Amino acid sequence: MNPAMTATAEAIVTALGHGEIQWARTALPARRVLLDEIHANTARYAQEWVDTAARIKQLPADSPLLGEEWVSGPYSVLTATTALAESLLALEQGRSPIDGYPTHAAPGDRTAVAVFPHGLFDTLLLNGFHAEVWSRPGVDAETVRARAGLGQRTPTATGGVGVVLGAGNIFSIAPLDVLYQLYAYNRVVVLKLNPLTDPLLPVFEKIFAPLIERGFLRLVTGGPELGAALIHHAEVSAVHMTGSAVTHDAIVFGAGAEGAGNRAAGTPVLDKPITSELGGVSPTIVLPGRWSDADLRYQAEHLATQRLHNNGYNCVAAQVAVIPADWPQKDRFLTELRAAIERAPQRPAYYPGSGERVADACAAYPQAQKLGARVLIEGIAPDRDEPLLHTEYFAPVLGVLELPGGAGQFLDRAVQVCNEQIDGTLGVNLIAHPATIRELGERFDAAVAALRYGTVAINAWTGLGYLTARATWGAFPGHTLADIQSGIGVVHNGLLIADPERTVVRGPFRPAPRSLLRGEFALSPKPPWFVTNRTGATTLRRLTGFAHRPGFAALPGIFASALRG
Repeated sequence: MNPAMTATAEAIVTALGHGEIQWARTALPARRVLLDEIHANTARYAQEWVDTAARIKQLPADSPLLGEEWVSGPYSVLTATTALAESLLALEQGRSPIDGYPTHAAPGDRTAVAVFPHGLFDTLLLNGFHAEVWSRPGVDAETVRARAGLGQRTPTATGGVGVVLGAGNIFSIAPLDVLYQLYAYNRVVVLKLNPLTDPLLPVFEKIFAPLIERGFLRLVTGGPELGAALIHHAEVSAVHMTGSAVTHDAIVFGAGAEGAGNRAAGTPVLDKPITSELGGVSPTIVLPGRWSDADLRYQAEHLATQRLHNNGYNCVAAQVAVIPADWPQKDRFLTELRAAIERAPQRPAYYPGSGERVADACAAYPQAQKLGARVLIEGIAPDRDEPLLHTEYFAPVLGVLELPGGAGQFLDRAVQVCNEQIDGTLGVNLIAHPATIRELGERFDAAVAALRYGTVAINAWTGLGYLTARATWGAFPGHTLADIQSGIGVVHNGLLIADPERTVVRGPFRPAPRSLLRGEFALSPKPPWFVTNRTGATTLRRLTGFAHRPGFAALPGIFASALRG
């Protein structure tokens, strides 16, 4: 190992060791103040954050796609610091963080905690959207309540020094991972930024100055050698990473033939706990029903967004659309899907290797349809030999897999294929007409419970689960180092719920005003994160300002922009 990198890692870890002593002495009220300071700094430097993100992603200053950077950047940190501060306040007062959140029984002897909406403003701003965190089977509501708080229940029992290896695609991932290590695991942190995000270092240093100045956090840039020196340091107690399963295995078992041998033998070279969020191949199940022309167009835009948000460089971007072969409206839906993909604003392929991955997909599938810089591939089979089912392309590539049967038979088969034939367990989406959900009844609920995914979204995108601060984000539990799939552990989880199984998100099938005319009673217009939303940047910039300082005075401007989208 490079001596210079070893010396750098030694200095960083030694300094954080001193910081850990001070962290143990920092009581809950002071820790909450730190969150308030980070919250204020995030708002203060939000514009600089988004401007820097735009340069990295080569987006023009007037692009509506900048809304993605507002909501998946500073907005996410603002809402996370608010949620964590509220959880700490509850613990200070001798309450559980989930006190005041409705709980109910979920299928499979689970407990569901309703985490969104929380309060009047959530209900007004995202009317019709809901999110629940489900416990693992056999855990009752009182146990969930008693264990919520994680490391902040015993703040003096610190967890050592943690290393976070940051992501390069969504720019709030690394900051949120830092907060989770600090507050959920109660450990001080060194964050090594992904080289793609190095330009954000000055912004993050200003936002996290309260933690850095007290010795609780170090931010560093550098290549793999520094990362290796940090994670293998004897005084580092744990590692968290976001990336690919290939990168994870190289870290845990080593690279090349030697690494493959270590993995086969079950002998990791990393001798400490590692948690991870690794993405995978995310499916969207489209159930048959009687849809209007407007429904077909809207849900086609919805599916296009699930793939094309951030140009497909998302760990939970939908890569496979599972649709009913016998649906009379199938061809019309696919026509609308092609049109929605072509309608979405074009954008630079900023993420390294994107072009090569698109070319690989086209080479594997001669029938691939090129829609501008995007690719749609029909005729996928439920077969383990299908590259689209087990290769995360991390690019604007979408496959279509058709399965036979009526709604119930199709749904059962789709769940089986998603669970058994598609790699990854981070997130799955279901799109279904309300009448179809009613007709399926308990069969639909059973299907939701049977899906082995960390986030299940019904008439919503799992990305909304990422954006919901009190929801959990991560793979379905049960993976091992040797079969890592989408990773181990969760992040975000603003209520600090112990051992959650999944988050379930629900949204309206139609936007307002059509939702009201068709009896859904949901007031939300087209979501501002849709890639076809013309005012997404303005709406989400205003929503970010609202997350900093909520108040009724800000609502008319948000609503006006959202309705124009």
